[in-house]
Amino acid sequence: MSTVVLPSPARGLVRAPSRLSRTRERLAWALGAAWLLDAVLQLQPFMFTQGFPKDVLLPAGEGSPAWVSAPVAWSAGLVADHVVLLNSLFALTQLAIAVGIIRRRTRKAALVVSIAWALLVWWLGEGLGMLFAGPMSPLMGLPGAVVLYALMGVLVWPVANDGIGAVASDGGAVATTSPLSATGARLAWLGLWTLFVVETLVPAGRDVEAWVLATACAVVASGAFAPPRWQKLSLLLAVALSAVIWTFGEDFGALATGRSTDPNSGPLLALLALCYWPWPPIRYAAGDEVPVVMRKRSAPQG
Repeated sequence: MSTVVLPSPARGLVRAPSRLSRTRERLAWALGAAWLLDAVLQLQPFMFTQGFPKDVLLPAGEGSPAWVSAPVAWSAGLVADHVVLLNSLFALTQLAIAVGIIRRRTRKAALVVSIAWALLVWWLGEGLGMLFAGPMSPLMGLPGAVVLYALMGVLVWPVANDGIGAVASDGGAVATTSPLSATGARLAWLGLWTLFVVETLVPAGRDVEAWVLATACAVVASGAFAPPRWQKLSLLLAVALSAVIWTFGEDFGALATGRSTDPNSGPLLALLALCYWPWPPIRYAAGDEVPVVMRKRSAPQG
């Protein structure tokens, strides 16, 4: 890569990847690393015993309506009948997703599989995050880590003007330049943190700590459609809350117990916040030195 003075857009030259495209790439790697961790956790000895379907899967449907609990009970029974085989397949699937996301050439296909797999696990393995089982709280892992994997999979989806050949002056955020569109991505963020506010305050009569947590979540939610400066402050608060949730509510995802299937929602909330971080546009004028890379042209066919 080198720099050149561009009096006007030059044919045969393309600008180097922008901060936005590099951020999208690194967040995709982080998502791949999260799936890799899930694969490793799925290979823990406990997961190959009857404790996995009975103590991990089956309780996810308890307290939910029949249309939620019945599929969970069915999946737990199926796993109980073939626990070694199915758990091995689960681990291999997650490993394949991880490797596929990390490799650029296979990223799109792996993201499609990861989104479908995450939603399937959220339904059959997590009982839709136990959203219908009664009052929940972000401190209890709401709305379920795996559905956040699906959301992040959409947000880091490679876009047409990303990577080599991307316009270096592009601004915005990874989330707002994703297939969800700027409005869709902001609505998803607003909905997620508004859900945290509602669930934290239901039922009525929660203590002072609940009101403090709900207020903090409301501040994060308010940043969805705010100016960039307020967005950044609200996203920093979101990262701080993610650390609090993971440390005090989720006990670091219970990773040391040997029974955890994922790191829980805390780390994913922090990664999602990074997806929304707004990058300012970099503007180039005639005569500016702009980083470029040469585009290889194929020889004409005669």
